[in-house]
Amino acid sequence: MRKPILLPSAALASGALALAALTLAACNTVAGIGRDVSAAGHAVTSTANDARK
Repeated sequence: MRKPILLPSAALASGALALAALTLAACNTVAGIGRDVSAAGHAVTSTANDARK
């Protein structure tokens, strides 16, 4: 019986951890995270409004 290969899940976990670290490093404050989330929300709203036209 073959052992399951754990590389895909390990790679996925490593990628998620790296993404989280980069995100936190880019924001580095709670206020920065709030501004980033707000900017993303405005971008989605703007795109939705453009699609309605």
